[in-house]
Amino acid sequence: MATDDLGRTLRRLRRLASLTQEDLAERSGVSVDVIRQLEQRRKHSARLPTLHALANGLGVELTTLLGDPPAVSTGENDGPRFVAVRRAIMPALWGAQPAPPGPDFSLATLRERIADGWTQYHAAEFDTVMKALPDVISEARAATLGDDEADGFAALGKALQLAGHVAVRMGKTDLALISLERAIEAAEHSSDPLLRPMIVNSVAWAYQRQGRLDDALSIALHSADDVQKGGHTDTADGLKVWGALTMSAATSAARGNDYTRAAELMAGAEAEAARVAKLPQGSDSRMVSVFSPSSVRIERVRLAVQYGHPKDALALAKGMRLSKDTPPSWRTWLLLDVARAHTDLGDAAGAVKALEALRRVAPTWMQHHTLAVAIVRDLWALPNHPAGLRPLAEFLGVGD
Repeated sequence: MATDDLGRTLRRLRRLASLTQEDLAERSGVSVDVIRQLEQRRKHSARLPTLHALANGLGVELTTLLGDPPAVSTGENDGPRFVAVRRAIMPALWGAQPAPPGPDFSLATLRERIADGWTQYHAAEFDTVMKALPDVISEARAATLGDDEADGFAALGKALQLAGHVAVRMGKTDLALISLERAIEAAEHSSDPLLRPMIVNSVAWAYQRQGRLDDALSIALHSADDVQKGGHTDTADGLKVWGALTMSAATSAARGNDYTRAAELMAGAEAEAARVAKLPQGSDSRMVSVFSPSSVRIERVRLAVQYGHPKDALALAKGMRLSKDTPPSWRTWLLLDVARAHTDLGDAAGAVKALEALRRVAPTWMQHHTLAVAIVRDLWALPNHPAGLRPLAEFLGVGD
């Protein structure tokens, strides 16, 4: 694949990891000469296996090395819409304080708006979410001054958590952590014992994106232990929160090259996931952590393909039936990982089939995703193009 920012990003991530070029070469199996040429921008391209190896050596997701996909639609990062989100997360000093909610205010309506925001987020409708977030956060802050103070703080916590996730997707992890820390503060004033650990899981994800793998692993395990000790895993909501934290810990362990621990954590999560459907159901599933047999299997596929086991990834994905509550974002990642696995095995036809399915399911998401583009570029470089590749290449702007 080719990218103008690959060399610059590689150098930045290597320095953040406190690695010399020789250290990275040893950890990744990529020659020092290739690393040096990429960083000096004398070489502007690398095949996916090389990029996989470099990402693994750095302990980051491949998309971190390639660059995150931009906001799907306008691509605004620091335009007026995102500035409004910043203001909502961090109100101006000495600005007007929120007024208590008026007689027409409905906490149920506010919760529904926040839940809709999470649905839109999982559908990669980031521009739509950004448009709604400032008003939603403002309304939630006002709700904390109403009669249902604890419920108002719970709504504020979920709204700020959503803002944190959007900020991560925009590549603004420091802003995301500010939003998530304020979400935790709000959660501590609510009466929902699961809200704080849910937000902690989001913090762990932000730490992962910053390469802070030990920190991400530590807080995920600590919070999962608190959920279990609190007796919350006897409810569906509580088990989902525990499971999501455990999967997050497994991901951090894997990226830190502790595959044994990652496998143990994922095995424990998979064993517990079967209990979710048997337990008393709780709140709106759009507002609770994603955890089910389907999500565990999807995460196992992702880890297998990311860490060089494409045959295992395809075996795990084969015949998988996704549960109804699996968000669209998880479904699309599964198809992308299947395409990656086929590409790694040299099965171009299988990769094209998976990418065609991805285009049908999430065309806009695919069109803006750097990894989807990288896979198609790798396939396009082959001497013999498989059937169906040209329409995909034209759709993504790759090729002739």
